[in-house]
Amino acid sequence: MFWTKSFITTLKEIPENAESISHQLMLRSNMVRMLCAGVYSYLPLGYKVLSKIEAIVREEMNKTGALELLLPGLQPLELWQKTGRDEVMGETMFRFVDRRNRKLVLGPTHEEVITDLAANFVKSYRDLPFVLYQIQTKYRDELRPRFGIVRSCEFIMKDAYSFNRDTKGLDEIYEKMRSAYGNIFKRCGLDVISLKADSGVMGGSCSHEFMVLAESGEDIVYKCKICSEVKGAAAVVIETCPHCKEDMEKLTVLEVGHIFKLGEKYTNPLNVRFLDEDGKHNLVQMGCYGIGVSRLISAIIEQNHDKDGIIWPSAVAPYGVAIVPVNIAEKSVWDKALELHDQLQQIGHEVLVDDRDERAGVKFKDADLLGIPLRITVGNKWLKENKLEIRDRRSQKVQEVSAEQLVSTLQEIAHG
Repeated sequence: MFWTKSFITTLKEIPENAESISHQLMLRSNMVRMLCAGVYSYLPLGYKVLSKIEAIVREEMNKTGALELLLPGLQPLELWQKTGRDEVMGETMFRFVDRRNRKLVLGPTHEEVITDLAANFVKSYRDLPFVLYQIQTKYRDELRPRFGIVRSCEFIMKDAYSFNRDTKGLDEIYEKMRSAYGNIFKRCGLDVISLKADSGVMGGSCSHEFMVLAESGEDIVYKCKICSEVKGAAAVVIETCPHCKEDMEKLTVLEVGHIFKLGEKYTNPLNVRFLDEDGKHNLVQMGCYGIGVSRLISAIIEQNHDKDGIIWPSAVAPYGVAIVPVNIAEKSVWDKALELHDQLQQIGHEVLVDDRDERAGVKFKDADLLGIPLRITVGNKWLKENKLEIRDRRSQKVQEVSAEQLVSTLQEIAHG
């Protein structure tokens, strides 16, 4: 890919009303653009990152045996009235009446819809267990959208739902999902805090929240400096560790995932029952497991940036390598940049060539802003000594290598 064809326009200045560092950097690197308050377009660079996160989520969900589907965004209000959550959600839920006089909502979540689907499928114990998941857009009429895509009116979630015959089966899939979540966050380059949490409007007997340290976070936790014990703000009366009796550090965190043991909360009002081996009808035990997929972009940036811009973990970077020809008017420099572009793409690297007629300093600053993991400079060293410069965005380490050494050096860097 060439910069001039990539739909990237960078900003030097911090945009107005961009409160958090992730929001600032997403706007400056042209990843997203606000259409109206709380509603964003994902531009090509941002969409590449989003797609890579989605791919990681899918891989880890599929490993658990979960099956992907896609549920409607439009939902009948009647379903929500059956569970009573229409009143719980209140004005947060977008509601309207269509031309057929049907009362509909734009789905803020999908527990009611998936439970209604299960009610039509589950008849016998032989139909259990199963887990279904989707990556879908959700809609919530936020009173005060904040921090760009962190708290927006339209956002993308992965929501999975498990259906079991008993609590033992629910417990097993719950732990499997906790493990899968750990894998997802690790692959995305995130350091995550997990703790038992309040189930809130979702309900159920037990839930765990997954959070990252973030300037844009809206929650507070306390973490022991010695044993790393974590407590939610609501649980802390005295700010000392219950184990070490040492001071606990106050941290601002951003929620990126939440899992729940719902039990019979939804299967009871929506009558999801199965016939067991003894011919008795029993309620299905349910769990749900959410990840803020679009919110992960902000979380990753919050944990991976410096004063110059984003530092993408390689697994989610929009491009793995940026090639910067210092002077595109110099034929040998430009020809080498094109040759490297083709060579690296053929062996699987995603490459962005900065083909703009700009000063080298401008190109270097923009490469840092975009956070591309590796930068290859084709400049004076190439003209005089046949040397290419490789710069690691995270460590800022610079190596000079010959063209023949380039591929093997990149492989060494990729393997740590």
